[in-house]
Amino acid sequence: MIDRFTEAVGFDRYAVYVFDYGAPTGFRLAVKHPERITAIISQNGNAYEEGLSDGWNPIRAYWEDASQTNREALRAFLTPETTVWQYTHGVPDASTVSPDGYSLDNFYLTRPGAHELQLDLFGDYKSNVALYPTFQKYFRAYKPPFLAVWGKNDPFFLPAGAEAFKRDIPQAVVRFFDTGHFALETHVAEIAAAIRDFLPRSKRES
Repeated sequence: MIDRFTEAVGFDRYAVYVFDYGAPTGFRLAVKHPERITAIISQNGNAYEEGLSDGWNPIRAYWEDASQTNREALRAFLTPETTVWQYTHGVPDASTVSPDGYSLDNFYLTRPGAHELQLDLFGDYKSNVALYPTFQKYFRAYKPPFLAVWGKNDPFFLPAGAEAFKRDIPQAVVRFFDTGHFALETHVAEIAAAIRDFLPRSKRES
């Protein structure tokens, strides 16, 4: 769908900003159309096994055995309290996180059938992990200008996943910020500055 969108609006050369669930979408676009990618900015968007924390263990169990018991165990991820925790965990001062984001997320999670869709997505995420070697092969072959901006206290995607990009793209720039998974909630100005500094340089190099 996103690939078709880029074609409909005439994007034949573009940089991508990828995050969380959206990262594998952006990496798929890059693998499919390497000639179109001018740069990649990954904000807690993982592509390496070492970037997956133990927080994924219940989801991995569901990948291995898609039983109803393992599926039901994942419902704890969908509670309002867990949504707020995902936004505030690892943030030195939780009062700096606006309630807008997690309140909107929790609102949409109350829609009929929303929980089942989320559980389906948990199960399907293994297709992204299966593609990690393909993404890494692309990184090694094309070495796109790459910036990783990472909330270092992310409970799901570890700093080791950010550092791993350097293994395949030695010139990758990796920046860590003292915050959690939703790094823009607390460090939007700092991350924006990092992107402004990175993009002109990456444009020269591409």
